[in-house]
Amino acid sequence: QVQLVESGGGLVQAGDSLRLSCEASGRTFTSYSMGWFRQAPGKEREFVAAISSNGGATVNAASVKGRFTISRDNAKNMVYLQMISLKPEDTAVYYCAAVWSVSSGAYYTNSAVYRYWGQGIQVTVSS
Repeated sequence: QVQLVESGGGLVQAGDSLRLSCEASGRTFTSYSMGWFRQAPGKEREFVAAISSNGGATVNAASVKGRFTISRDNAKNMVYLQMISLKPEDTAVYYCAAVWSVSSGAYYTNSAVYRYWGQGIQVTVSS
């Protein structure tokens, strides 16, 4: 069982930066691949970024490439999403997700494979 709690969201202006954090409970955090997803009003949940359990492999959605960076600190059971050059279209509820992974170097972009989800945190970017 893994519990995830997001923090760091809020209201910012276009062009600003923000860092989201996700704290995971459990002693086997290093066995979980992690992902960030977001859902804007009236839209489906979409993939943002993912990272392998060993932190060695990452992937971003095309819409955030070059602006968002996912990272993790396995010693602290934390996953981060650093966001720069934020745009109004980045406004959404952001979710942290975890899935147990056999391969330490694998990441997953499909939300259907993730078993554990945080409650979500609002990010609002004003123009």
